Amino acid sequence: KVLHMDRNNYYGGDCASMYLEQLFEHFNKKDCDLSSYGKSRAWNVDLIPKFLMADGLLVKLLIYTGVTRYLEFKQVDGSYVYKGGKTHKVPGTETEALSSSLLGLFEKRRFRNLLVYVFKYDEKDPSTHDGLDLTTLPMSALYEKYKLDTNVRDFVGHAIALYRNDEYINEPAVGTVNRMKLYFNSIAKYLKSPYLYPLYGLGELPQGFARLSAIYGGTYMLSKPFEGITKGEDGKVTGVTSEGETAKCKIVVADPSYFPDKCKKVGQVVRAICLLREPLPNTNNSQSSQIIIPQNQVGRKSDIYVLCVSFAHNIAPQDWYVALVSTTVETANPEAELEPGMRLLGPVVEKFVSVSDIMAPNDDGKDDNVFISSSFDATTHFETTCEDIIGIYEKITGEPFNFASLDAKLEEFKNLGE
Repeated sequence: KVLHMDRNNYYGGDCASMYLEQLFEHFNKKDCDLSSYGKSRAWNVDLIPKFLMADGLLVKLLIYTGVTRYLEFKQVDGSYVYKGGKTHKVPGTETEALSSSLLGLFEKRRFRNLLVYVFKYDEKDPSTHDGLDLTTLPMSALYEKYKLDTNVRDFVGHAIALYRNDEYINEPAVGTVNRMKLYFNSIAKYLKSPYLYPLYGLGELPQGFARLSAIYGGTYMLSKPFEGITKGEDGKVTGVTSEGETAKCKIVVADPSYFPDKCKKVGQVVRAICLLREPLPNTNNSQSSQIIIPQNQVGRKSDIYVLCVSFAHNIAPQDWYVALVSTTVETANPEAELEPGMRLLGPVVEKFVSVSDIMAPNDDGKDDNVFISSSFDATTHFETTCEDIIGIYEKITGEPFNFASLDAKLEEFKNLGE
């Protein structure tokens, strides 16, 4: 049995979706006149907006668990990258690559050659490797083989493989190639972009899990304060205490805010949620989009992410847009670090800025059976979060996650759809 306790009166914790009044109160703007924004409950603004890769881990896990029966998704219109002071569409096919303004004439041919190699590459089939061992060959060497310059490396590594910095350059190329395949496989699902976003916001995800959990006997309690845990003589957790009562248990899974003494700070993220009346400029009037600003383009150590959703996803009244600008904090003036992304938004009606600590558990949780997740990072997708969740699953069960059973379930789902 599962008991899910949340100290908040809403679903989702740090990743909740809020009505307009809740949003202004959350950021201590209680006295603002909201009359020009439409109905408060027509808004569902994510505190930490993120997209789902169409062929990514979260979509697969949602299908595997059956939560998709409670959710409806809509494709994101476009994926863009910032280069040389301009916003460019990220090419998603060989044809787009050859016509992209992002690349020069010779760069287009070289990038196409890399794409041909990536598309045919199968980690389990050596005949597709062209004599290269990508498990040992660094990504820098693969770039050099195809004579790709810094500009191409920037958008491949950051806008396609979705790395947050350039550390991947010296790591085995197989990781980057698999990330590129994920990006293009995701585009192949729906053609316009690799990203999906749920109607009514990300708050629908925890609500979907809560409904599914209830079917199997789980209990979900909101506004339930956490007062601590009890342990047995062996040091293992035996219960969770709230309002003077203790619910017995053998395992606790929690986010870092419930066990700050068991976590360490590993960084900070600065985010600006902005309400707009127009789509992002230079995105072909897209009702939803993402722009990635690679670190090298603005002289930083980590990327800046710009994300936009709108009334088209039922998260705002007609003709309203919600944008997020986020990055990993590198200086003593976090909000100023967002400026390159803020310049891409156009006129901003209202802005909500937050700086959050990125927390990670001190240990693997096996000593006391208290398993803690890491905080949400600055990325605008869920791949890193899913890797964290699968890691917790493996620590709890002591076994690797069975991706074969996941693939079998997905194939079954696909056949049912056909």
